[in-house]
Amino acid sequence: MAKQKLKKEKNWYVIHTYSGYEEAVADNLRQRIETMDMEDKIFDVIVPKEKKIKIKDGKRKEVEEKIYPGYVLVQMIVTDESWYVVRNTPNVSGFVGSGTTPIPLSDEEIKTLKKRMGQETPKYKINVKEGDSVKITDGPFKDYDGKVSEVDRERGKIKVLVNMFGRDTSVELDSLQVEKI
Repeated sequence: MAKQKLKKEKNWYVIHTYSGYEEAVADNLRQRIETMDMEDKIFDVIVPKEKKIKIKDGKRKEVEEKIYPGYVLVQMIVTDESWYVVRNTPNVSGFVGSGTTPIPLSDEEIKTLKKRMGQETPKYKINVKEGDSVKITDGPFKDYDGKVSEVDRERGKIKVLVNMFGRDTSVELDSLQVEKI
């Protein structure tokens, strides 16, 4: 970094970490900012996460997932000192950028990311419609094929007609329990 001109303005930068260490890096960095008196150069550290809905053991669970595994965002003014503090935080492998120059994120990228992180309840993404053929991937009817007879976008549920013993039986499933075939 020697003799390189740096912009002295506050921006968001992306730092690359070892996967699985994002929270540890963020906590470590917050601690280093405080102990090394860098609050005037490094302002915020976040691990971008969003809420998602997953099915586990046939039950719907809301989980928080990292949007970019292996990356942490840091808002800072890049100076030799601040660069050194971040770069030498345990489990940080470097800044995202070209060579040794970190490249700041645009305001638009930050707005989009913060909007994505701020979603309180996950939206249901239902990629099937009435009449579609589906394969059931979870629950007591796993591996059965059927036809979608009804879609409830509000609740994230669908009704599927499954052929059992020579007749169609309506089964209500979570939209995450089927895949289109």
